[in-house]
Amino acid sequence: MAVPTSRSTFKEYCLRKLGKPVIEINVDDDQVEDRIDESLRYYWDYHFDGAERLYYPHLITSQNITNKYITLPQNIIGAVKIFPVGQSLNTMNLFNLRYQIALNDLYSLTTQSMVPYVMAMQHIQFMEEILVGQKPIRYNRHKNQLHIDMDWGQAVEGQYLVVEAYEIVDPDTYTDVWADRWLALYTTAQIKYQWGSNLTKFSGMVLPGGVQFNGEKIQDDAKAEIESLEQEMMTSYTLPAFHMEG
Repeated sequence: MAVPTSRSTFKEYCLRKLGKPVIEINVDDDQVEDRIDESLRYYWDYHFDGAERLYYPHLITSQNITNKYITLPQNIIGAVKIFPVGQSLNTMNLFNLRYQIALNDLYSLTTQSMVPYVMAMQHIQFMEEILVGQKPIRYNRHKNQLHIDMDWGQAVEGQYLVVEAYEIVDPDTYTDVWADRWLALYTTAQIKYQWGSNLTKFSGMVLPGGVQFNGEKIQDDAKAEIESLEQEMMTSYTLPAFHMEG
């Protein structure tokens, strides 16, 4: 059996797990597509392989300075922080503290201890956290606007603002997503739930030979599978909670 490598082969794989073509799956094609989309959104939100951390560079424009926010791409689901904007205690030039300590105190990296340098850098970072601090950010994934609560006079048009953010792993680009075991099981259970829901309107109807539809049984089984898979997601595939705007 071929491993799914596209949306179409993934859809057929899930339907085969439900019995197609031996059993007729009473689900419309649009309903299947909707269940795949819902499963992908859940996968992106909670699975550690559903999104990845990246450093997104944004070229500052005059419009950004006027609006006091930048617009992030649609595939960004959360922002963590931004790199320092404007002057800092630890700027990279000839007269910054890091360079001066290295110039005056570390004559040779092979003979001098690095402990004083490390301790000094930690102290400088602590001073900067106390005196300057991180720029507060506000981000909503539905608006795609990263608001930065700072003095935008420090921002310079034409320079880059770097954002530490999380981006979804697009299965249309990285097709290995379609082969994910949990995603396939979860999508199959969602389609099965839709199948049972469709059949509930035929409850009590007797077919030739005395066969009856039992949509409630299919729906209840699918619901139990969905709850089990979501519990597995929370206990086995979700990273520890941390602060992220989005």
